[in-house]
Amino acid sequence: MAHATLIIRADASPHIGTGHLMRMLALAQAWQERGNTAIFVVAMDPGLLAERLHLEGFDIVRLVAAPGSLNDAAQTAVLAQAHGARWIVFDGYHFDTLYQQTLGGYGIPLLCVDDAGYAGEFVADIILNQNLLANEELYKKRPKKSRLVLGPRFALLRREFWGWRGWVREVPDVARKILLTLGGSDPDNVTLGMLRSIGGIGLADANVRVIIGASNPHADSLCKEASRLGGCCEIIVNTNEMPDHIAWADVTVAAGGSTCWELAMMGMPMVLVILADNQQGLSEALAASGVAINLGWHNTIQQDSVARTLEALLHDPQRRQAMSDCGRELVDGHGATRVAEFLI
Repeated sequence: MAHATLIIRADASPHIGTGHLMRMLALAQAWQERGNTAIFVVAMDPGLLAERLHLEGFDIVRLVAAPGSLNDAAQTAVLAQAHGARWIVFDGYHFDTLYQQTLGGYGIPLLCVDDAGYAGEFVADIILNQNLLANEELYKKRPKKSRLVLGPRFALLRREFWGWRGWVREVPDVARKILLTLGGSDPDNVTLGMLRSIGGIGLADANVRVIIGASNPHADSLCKEASRLGGCCEIIVNTNEMPDHIAWADVTVAAGGSTCWELAMMGMPMVLVILADNQQGLSEALAASGVAINLGWHNTIQQDSVARTLEALLHDPQRRQAMSDCGRELVDGHGATRVAEFLI
């Protein structure tokens, strides 16, 4: 199959975050590796992520429609027809049953990327759910021909992580390097509270890197807090070198979103914070599997409890080693390749 086109329908914004668009980038890269092309279709302004997509060689089409509306579905399908698309892929919580039925009426195969059976009834030819709690019961209302692709074996990791497959982390006796990453937007500025909590750790020579996305509106307040902590804290905005930062760190404080799959593949011990409803199940499942410590909802966490939890982990090499091993066993980094092969 030469130069087949993939139409990818996903959105990103400060409100909904960047996770849907970034994992679709991973699938687009795996599709591109096979000599094919992908077009991203958006109904919201993706901000600086548009530049990233263009640099990767992907075109972007902006819809004139409300996200998830029937007009959205019709415009997406007509565009797919015009480009002779082999598949339409959609990833987002606003693509309900009627939206899927409208897309399906145009005769182009559909891949739905889902996290928890949000639509209730599905029309897609393939349904991908990369989460630990994914199961067939979530998708009882689907066509008989529909194929289920379930679990972290299919976690979609971007191209920059592919060279790190199989990498083994060294676990020091005392961890001193802390990575803080709470997603691409963080509208409630939970990062600032977590940074202050980390500042309360009784480890004089600890170093902290804070990763924030281009759509994060709180860079100024975070830089001020980093200055207060001294030279041990660095704020990094909109990095394309996430694997290097993960490899540098000994532990991570992270949101319970799709970044967890990247952290797991690289054997990173995680302390998770829940920022949204769709992160609760994943955070609890990762904690139950031994990959992470789940602190719970961000608005219920006491600042001193974050410091205590993190400090105990920094001084517990056995637990960090076990968490690292569990993560690498869970995610091998080949998920995007496997899904691209299904589409081919």
